[in-house]
Amino acid sequence: MIEIPFQRLGDEILQAIIEEFILREGTDYGTHEADFQSKVAQVYKQLASGDIVITFDPKTENCTLLTRQQFQHNKRRLVEERSCAPQELDTYHDYVDDMAGID
Repeated sequence: MIEIPFQRLGDEILQAIIEEFILREGTDYGTHEADFQSKVAQVYKQLASGDIVITFDPKTENCTLLTRQQFQHNKRRLVEERSCAPQELDTYHDYVDDMAGID
């Protein structure tokens, strides 16, 4: 699982990822229900602050949003399972380089 910097995504793609996540996950906003656009704005704010990250799993070809803590936990687990260095798992550039030779 790798982190995809949200700044590298086009506006339409980023909007689609956020909206799909909100619709798929359904979130609890406490005693006051937020409208859809408010939820989208909250996710943008969390991305900008680094509280949540966009992740991509090359094996399943799925994209999702995780909290920074969830991402770090998953990364540690993969490092242990694969006996590799942490930097081998989290770079978008490495993934792009790996995919360059695939048609």
